[in-house]
Amino acid sequence: MNQIRTFIALDLPPAVQESIEKQTKHLRQTLGDDVIRWVPIHNLHLTLRFLGVTPTSHLEFLKQTLTQAAATCSQFDLQIGGLGSFPTPKRPRVIWVGLHAPAGLNSMQQKIEESAVRLGYEKEERPFSPHLTLGRVRQGIPSQDLQKISNTLMSIQLGNIGIARVDSIHLYQSDLHADGSVYTKLFSAPLR
Repeated sequence: MNQIRTFIALDLPPAVQESIEKQTKHLRQTLGDDVIRWVPIHNLHLTLRFLGVTPTSHLEFLKQTLTQAAATCSQFDLQIGGLGSFPTPKRPRVIWVGLHAPAGLNSMQQKIEESAVRLGYEKEERPFSPHLTLGRVRQGIPSQDLQKISNTLMSIQLGNIGIARVDSIHLYQSDLHADGSVYTKLFSAPLR
C-alpha cells in the first residue's frame, strides 16, 4: 500500500510571511539555532489537522472533505500578532505567533476533524488552538537554556504583525529530509 505524510492547512501570503520574518528576526538572533529548530519562513502555515501517514487511497476522500468544508465557510481574514509558547512560558517546547480568526475557522476545523476520525485517524484530544509555529525547542537542552528561552519570550512583545486573507484550504504532502521538511501542495479547495 502506498503511503505519504499529509496535513491540512491554510496558507499565508508571502508578504505576511516576510512581515513575520522581520518582526521575529531579533528573537531568532537572540535564541540562535543551537537550542531552537526554526521553521523556514516559507513553510509557515496554519495547520488545521495533521494527518501523518496517509494511504494514497484516502486522498480522493480527503479532497471531497476539503471541498465540502470549504463550501461551508466564507473567505475571512486572520489577524496575526502576539508571541507565546506551548505548553507554558516556563516550559517552552513550541514557540508560536498568535492568530485571531472568526468563529467560522473553528467550525471549519471541526468538520475536518470529524472527517479525519471517520477515515480512521485518531481523534485529536487537544483543543484547536490557532497559531503559527515559529520553532521547536530542541530536546535535552540544559535548564539554563530553557530559562533563557523563557526570559526572552517574556521580554519580547509582538504587536499586530499583519492581516492575511484566507481564500482556500490546502492538502499538503510533507517529506522529511535531513535539512528540514519539504511541503508539496496536493489539492486546494476555495472558500465561498
